This record gives sequence, C-alpha cells and structure tokens, in this order.
Amino acid sequence: MADEVSIDRQTFHNRLSSFISQWKTDKRSGDAVFGGAGSIVIVMGKPDEAGSFQKNSAMQFWLLGYEFPATLFIITLEGLYIVTTKKKAAYLEPLKDGKTPVEIFVRGKDAEENAKQFERCLEIIKGAGKKVGVLAKDTSTGPFAEEWKRVYGDIAKEVEEVDIAGALSNTALSVKDEGELRTIRDASRASSGIMANYFVDQMSAILDEEKKISHKALAAKMDEKISDERFFQKLKVSTGFDPVQLDWSAPPSVQSGGKYDLKLSSEPDDSNLHAGIIVSALGLRYQTYSSMIARTYLVDPNKSQESTYKLLLAVHDLVLKEIRDGVQAKDVYGKALNLVKSKKPELEKHFLKNVGYGIGIEARDNTLLLSGKNTRTLRDGMTLCVMTGFSDIDNPNPQDKKSGTYSLLLADTVRVTRGDTVVFTKDAKSDLESTSFFFKDEDEPEEKAKPKSKKDSRVGAVAQANITKTRLRGERSTTQNEEKEAARREHQKELHSKKQQQGLEKYGENAGSLNGTEEKKFKRFESYKRDNQFPNRVKDLIVLVDHKSSSIVLPIMGRPVPFHINTIKNASRTDEGAFSYLRINFLSPGQGVLRKDDQPFEDPQAHFVRSLTFRSKDFARMEDITQQITEMKKSAVRREQEKKDMEDVVEQDKLAEIRNRRPHRLDNIFMRPAMESKRVGGAVEIHQNGLRYHHLNNAKIDILFSNVKHLFFQPCQHELIVIIHVHLINPIIIGKKKTKDVQFYREATEMQFDETGNRKRKHRYGDEEEFEAEQEERRRRVALDKEFRSFTEKIADAGKGDGLSVDIPFRDLAFNGVPARSSVTIQPTTDCLVQLTEPPFMVITLGDIEVVHLERVQFGLKNFDMVLVFKDFNRPPAHINTIPVESLEGVKDWLDSVDIPYSEGPLNLNWGTIIKTITTDPHQFFADGGWSFLAAESDDEDAEESEEESAFEVSESELASDESSEDDSEFDDDASAEASEDEASDEESGGEDWDELEKKAKKKDRESGLEDEDQKRGKKRR
Repeated sequence: MADEVSIDRQTFHNRLSSFISQWKTDKRSGDAVFGGAGSIVIVMGKPDEAGSFQKNSAMQFWLLGYEFPATLFIITLEGLYIVTTKKKAAYLEPLKDGKTPVEIFVRGKDAEENAKQFERCLEIIKGAGKKVGVLAKDTSTGPFAEEWKRVYGDIAKEVEEVDIAGALSNTALSVKDEGELRTIRDASRASSGIMANYFVDQMSAILDEEKKISHKALAAKMDEKISDERFFQKLKVSTGFDPVQLDWSAPPSVQSGGKYDLKLSSEPDDSNLHAGIIVSALGLRYQTYSSMIARTYLVDPNKSQESTYKLLLAVHDLVLKEIRDGVQAKDVYGKALNLVKSKKPELEKHFLKNVGYGIGIEARDNTLLLSGKNTRTLRDGMTLCVMTGFSDIDNPNPQDKKSGTYSLLLADTVRVTRGDTVVFTKDAKSDLESTSFFFKDEDEPEEKAKPKSKKDSRVGAVAQANITKTRLRGERSTTQNEEKEAARREHQKELHSKKQQQGLEKYGENAGSLNGTEEKKFKRFESYKRDNQFPNRVKDLIVLVDHKSSSIVLPIMGRPVPFHINTIKNASRTDEGAFSYLRINFLSPGQGVLRKDDQPFEDPQAHFVRSLTFRSKDFARMEDITQQITEMKKSAVRREQEKKDMEDVVEQDKLAEIRNRRPHRLDNIFMRPAMESKRVGGAVEIHQNGLRYHHLNNAKIDILFSNVKHLFFQPCQHELIVIIHVHLINPIIIGKKKTKDVQFYREATEMQFDETGNRKRKHRYGDEEEFEAEQEERRRRVALDKEFRSFTEKIADAGKGDGLSVDIPFRDLAFNGVPARSSVTIQPTTDCLVQLTEPPFMVITLGDIEVVHLERVQFGLKNFDMVLVFKDFNRPPAHINTIPVESLEGVKDWLDSVDIPYSEGPLNLNWGTIIKTITTDPHQFFADGGWSFLAAESDDEDAEESEEESAFEVSESELASDESSEDDSEFDDDASAEASEDEASDEESGGEDWDELEKKAKKKDRESGLEDEDQKRGKKRR
C-alpha cells in the first residue's frame, strides 16, 4: 500500500510555504483576507459517498494529492500539525524536515493517549491567538470528526471563530499553476468530447429514427461512455493522458419537454426525450480536477426561440470577453444583465441569478460566484465555469403540447488571463447553426430564373454567332499578325526584365547556396548493443545473415564481426573449380565515378575495407547466402525509400461532422486513386471543415478544406467522365500510397439496353431513333454537369473560410502533350495548368512558375516541348513533350496573357546542370544575366532567319511588273507560292506533290469559310 501512495514532497512544501507567506503578508497589511486568524483548523471525517469535494477535502488534495479521511490539520504561521492514524502517518512521515515544520500525532487504540493529542492541539490553537479560522459550512461526519467537535467545544467560548473558506479559495485553491491548468484542460476536453462526439450523435440518431428513450436511459448511456478508453484517446488531450483516472464531477443530465432544472440538482427523470428544446449538461473530473459543460440543442425551433438563443449567445460571449485579470465578479454579472435589459427587458426575470462560479478541485466554489453582490477580484490563472441561461420562458408559438415553456442553458469551463479568456470546452460548438436540428422535410429553394442573354444592338436580325472574323485567303494579310507578334515580344521583354530585377532583389550577395539545408549527414548504424544479443550460431564461425537485426555476421581472424546491411553495397558469387567464392563489397568513399557519393562518411580520409571474399565447397549454401544478402539489401533500400516518401505526409486534423442536418451528398461516385483493385463506388459528403468519401466497404477518406490548394470542376463535354478534382497542399495516405490529388468522377455514358422487345422499335427506325438517343444523351450530360457543378460550388461555399474557390478548365485553350506516359489534353484554368482525365494527373500552379522555355522550335519539326521552371529551384522542372506545332501560337498567346515570361530555342537543354548552377549560387546566376541566355538563343535563331530572307532582293521595276501581272494571273498568292515550292522540289528531296497541296488548299478553304461560299454559289447556278 505504501508503494501505491506517493506524495510529492517538493510540491507539498512549495504550496504550504506559499500559503503561509500569503497569510503573513495579509497580517501585515490589515487582515483583509484571513480576518486576523492565528490558526486554521481543517477536519476531515468520513469520506463523502456522493464524491463531492468540499473545502476540507480540497485542501488535502491541494497539499497532498490524496484524500485522508479521519485526519485533522492545524495550520499556524509556524508550521503544520497533523492528527491521523498510524497507517496514514506512514505516508506523511517523509514530509518532515522540509521548508515548513510538520509535526504528526499518531492516533491508536489508547483512548487516553488520543485525548492527550487533542489537548495538545487545543493548546496550539490557544497559543496561536484568540481568532481561529474554521470552515463555517463544514459537514464532516464520522466518529473522528464528532470526537474532535466535542473536544473543541470546550474552548469554543474562549476563542473567536472566523470563516476561512474565502481565504482558502483566494490563496490556495482558485489560482492554478501550469500543471493544474493542463489537468483541467484535459478534463474539459474529455467533457466536450462526450458532448460533441457522443451525445449529439446519439440524440440526433434517436430523433431522426423517431425512437423513444427516456432522459434517464440516455444519461445512463453517457455515463457508461466513461469506461471507453479508446474514445478518449482520440481526443486532443495531453501526452500521457490516462482515461482510467476520469470520474464524474457532475453526472450527465438530459432535460426536455417543458420540464427544466437549470440548477442541475435533480436527477434525470423517466420522461421520454422530446423533439424540442433539449438541455444537456455533464462534468468530468480528471486527477481530482473538475470541468463542466452544458449545451442547449434546438430541434425544429421557431423564430422566437432562435431569437432568444441568439441573445443568450450574445450574453455568453459578453461574459467571456469581460472576464480578465483585475475585474470584479459583480461587474461581469452587471454587464450581462444590462445587455438582457437593453435587448429584451421581458427576459430579465428569467435570467439566472449568476453567470458562473469557480471550478477546480471543488466542482463549485461559491466564494467565486459571478453574481451581482460578489466583490471578489478575478486573477490570472483562475478557472471558472461560465454558465448563462434563461429559465421557464413562455413559447408564443408552441409546436406541440410540451413546447409551451422552455429553458436555455450554456456552460463552459474557462481560464482567466490578462487578455482574452481561454475556453477549454470550445470543441463542443454552441453557435446557432451547430445546435439547431431540422428533421422536418423542407422544400428546396426554387432555382433562380436564368437571365435572358442580351442581344447586341449592333447586330440586327443576323445571329451574332454567325459573324466570323476569318478573312478569305486572297484578302488575308500578315500585317495584323506582325503587330500582334511585335506587341507580344515587347510584353515579354518587360516580363523578362521584371523577372531579372526580382531575382537580383531576392538573392542578394550574401544569399549563398540553396543546397545548404539538404546537406546529407553521416548516419550511424548499430547491429547489436550487447554481446548476448548475437545469434547462437556465431560460435560456429560461419557467414550468418541475421534478418532480425538487419546485419551480416562474418568470421574474421577467428572472431564473429557484425556488419549492418546499410554498410554493404552488394554481394556476388562466382564458381571456380571446386570452390564457390562469395564477394561482399562495402560502401566506401570514392566509389562514385560520374556522380557525387550518395553516402557521407564521418572521416573520408580513414582506411576502409572495400570488399571481403570467402570461399567454400558448399555451392548451395553460398548461393543461399548471396540471395539472402541481396534480398535484405533490397528490403533496406525499400524501407529507406518509403520513409523518405512519407516525410511530407502530414496528419490532418479531425473532420468536424455536420450533426444538425443531413450533409450535402453526391452518390454513385468513383474515386481516384482507387482504394482497392475492384471498381467499387461510394458517396461524397460536405461537412463543416472538409469532405468525407464513404466507400461501399465502410472505409472513409477525409479531406479537410484547410489542406485543399485547388478545387476543379471539369464538365463531361468532349469527355467520357465528369470530374470534381481536389489538389492538396500536403499529401494524404489512400490505401498504402500517398497522393496530393484526389478525384471524384462519374461516367457520362450509361450502358445501353437492348430494345428489341420495345414497342417503340416497331414504329421508329433508323435516323429518327438515333436522333432521339443522341438527344437523350445530350440531356443526360447537361444534367450531369449541372449536378456536379452545383455540388462543387457547395464545396467552395463550405470552404470559403479557407479561401476555396472553383476553377474550371478552358477547353478553348487546350493543347495536346505528353507530361508523363501518354499524349493527353492539357488545359489551362484561371490559376493552373491541368490534366485531369488520365492518371497520373498534372496540376501546376501558375503562381509557382518562374519561366517557361519552349524547346525544339524550328522549321520542319511537327512537335515541340515545353519546360516549366519553378520559383522553388530545388523543385525539378516539369516537362510537357511532343506538343503539336499547330498549338505553338496558342501556347505563346496564353503564356503572354497570364504574364509568364517564356523563351524558345531549337534544342533540348540539360536542365539538371542549369538548375544545379542556379542553386549553387543564385546571386551570381542573376548577376550574369539570369534567364537572358534563353532569350539570346531564340534571338540568334531569328537573326539567322532574317539573314536568309534578305539574301534575295527584288528591284522596284520588277516589283511593279509583278503587281501589274497579278490582275491577269489565274493563280492567287498561295497558289504561286505552292508552284514555286513544287519547282524547288527538284532540288530538295521529300517535296509535296499536287494531290497533297490540293488537300491542304481545301483544308484552308474549310477553315476560312471559302468552300461554303463556293458550294452556295454552285447551288444557285444550278
């Protein structure tokens, strides 16, 4: 037993000496707190079966950490005197010889000796002064307490009693240290956890399913939850939190149906839970420190009830704002009451008589009552239960017979500071949205009528969409393109100049290398800590592979020597004659010939063993050892890689589920990456702070809005699926892999059913039936896009507090390319460049891009490549290869429109070397011109082309004769150009024939609209 009770000697003496020091200070300053008491008597009788903590037991817990029944404390300015039994005295014996003298009187079975001890106590009280500090409301019972009261009664007339309850609260119990505050915070979080994560779930499920349960039964279910240790381990509690030490300071209480007791003194009754105003309260005690929480939940409330609850929230918030160091308790209550009078004077008589009380070891410290009469001053470190409410309010529009009257109550455990009040029970939300439940069916708001598109007054009766800007080939001019190109080049020069200036400002002369933080450190590996950990077979002096310790034990000079697998490079086996040779190569400096050594060493100048060779006649064993070493090395490398991959995976906060209504939900959804190999669907729900995907096998994936970087909606136009895509800030684990992209999709094309037995098929054949099917698919796609877009906007609306907005790809600006394995459609959005159709997905934020370089841009090539260099130079550049050259101008226009500087060149560059040069010395890179070397490359190419063009000159007379002959020519400019190309085909191999040129001409006609006009003219002639 003595081992189980361990009193912290240092804490005891620190608290006792602090208490006596404050007592002495009060004596010198006028006895305002202790009332001139010379001694303090605290008697503890039989323990209270109800478990309520009074001032006497609270003082014992504060000093000792335990409750000692049948024990008397007499505290004077000189020391502490304790009267207790022999067993308890053994626990108290180590407290002697400390800062403050402690004398212990041990009671036994000898009645005379016991009487002498009490007489000694009376002498100590008399000698300390005429005034004795006692607890006026002491309710101690039991033989020990009764005997002391009889003995003390002999001198009661000789001394003056002073109520010491306020002094004990003021100097000892009310202001908590850091350890006590941490304990109360854990108790409060456990209480709010039961309220928010258990009671709300149970209550809402019961009401939603229209089940019947009594208040008493529901409170009993909450009472049983205290034994669920796993439940409390999931809460945000301190490290080392022990749920076994939880106990009730205020048992769970549930009230509804018009009968309310806001004093929480009565036990839950047998009435059934009523779907109206529900008041629930509870308080958990952790390591003797109490907490309290109370919430009111409004089920299908009317406007009057919502208005009253809003007032209660305003009063509660005002009280929390007014509570701070130096404020008197009565002032807090006065301001709360004034707010009620100013907003709704008729509710003044229903307002509670106080707005809180002190809380700690005592579940309720009435000396710290926040009432209109208490002049007690609040101090930093105090903990309070702030309780506001209205009782027995008349409901002007009762929903049923039991809703005629109702009460509202809110209670939180808080800490007083010099600034804003710290609310320990904030995890259980109390705002109107979180506490209101609506189970009655509500009609969805009608969609707003779409405004009609305005007609352009300049266009008359002609459809505006039919007006085209494309000119005929004969009228086409290069002037417009040249002006556009000149403006684009001028804008790009400004962007490059700005980028150069930003680089010089960002990387000053003292910037240094960007690789400093990634320098690899020498790692130590330990195979065995002690000799007795070696495998038993090392005595045989053989090559032994120990998988348990990831080591290989080698016999060297008659001794077993262990080598960790991370020190070994590889192992190989060769057979020569009658022997098999095992060669083990070790890691050592200088092995990297063309690359830097990946493995740093503590002393590279030391001598290293490069390899060891063993021979044996047992070929099978040598083969087995080689395979074991190889597999162990692979496993070690795999573990290191997995550990490296998981470094940036951050554990998300807990998803705050919506309890008061059914969350917005999208069913029949598939997710990528998939959670399993089988194609199984699920549903997505929108909650308060994130999304939850419900897999059909009961698995859940949570995505918090705070971890979402981009939200995309891609319609099913020109695609087979409609997509909601979420790009994350930090990766999460889905299955066994990490990912930064999560996608929810549904296929746009549904399975077609055989209609051979359908009656409609008898009357509809061919084109009419196909036309109807196409119309149906078109309607289905439109409805699908509308449904997904509406859901995406709801996601953005729920996450607007985290800056979430919907981004939609621009199909008109799309181009094909190969960012990974296959050619896909890449589409710009407002903030990104994305590819969301095929995995692996690509999402590149435009704000992260430093510059873009277009490679392999030269005449004769059908494709070019795009390299995107990021502002974070430690991030490898992104490559998009094999982009059709027809998209070149569109890509340039888009890059220029989003203010991204770009350059182009004829060759592929070695970007690994370029980025390495930048990260080695970024200041020198920008001092030498920065990205200008890319622009210089493209300028040189343009100069070469201009020189080739200027080699042929035409005189003015020849130009004039050419112009005069144009009117008589049967060929236009393009046709003559094609003819000249055909003539040049004799000299150049691989020229195009007339058939190919004719096809190109028809294609250009179709693009310009010329062919349509020719066809119309032909029809008119006919």
